[in-house]
Amino acid sequence: MDCIFCKIINDEIPSYTLYEDDIVKVFLDISPKTNGDTLIIPKKHFTNIVDIDLETLNHINEVAKDMYQLLKEKLNCEGLTIIQNNDYGQEIKHFHVHLTPRYKKDLLSHEYNKALIKPLEEVFKILKDSE
Repeated sequence: MDCIFCKIINDEIPSYTLYEDDIVKVFLDISPKTNGDTLIIPKKHFTNIVDIDLETLNHINEVAKDMYQLLKEKLNCEGLTIIQNNDYGQEIKHFHVHLTPRYKKDLLSHEYNKALIKPLEEVFKILKDSE
C-alpha cells in the first residue's frame, strides 16, 4: 500500500511520535497550523468514518482526551480544535484526527463562503425528507 500514514506506522517514514499503542499512533503534524498540531491515526488502515469500527473510534477519542491534557499542560494552549475530514478535504485517505492546540492570537480561522449557506429551515427539510 502506498499510504503515507501506513508507512509512518511501519516506521518506513520517521515521525515525532508522542504516543503509541497497539491501536493508534500519535505524532506531530509536519505541516502544523499551531504549536503542537498533532495527528492520531489508527494502525489499521481505514479510509474514513464510514468504515472505521466503533471500538477503534472510541479508543481514538480516549487518546484525544489524554493528548489534550498533555498539550494543555506542556504547551499552555488555551483550548483545542478537533478536526476529522472525510472524502472532500481529506488529503490522505487514511482515517485520522487532527488535534490543533489553540492559542490567543493564533489567527487560525475556518473561512467559508457565506453565499453558499442555505436557510436552516431549508437544510432541515432536505435532511428530514431523506429519511
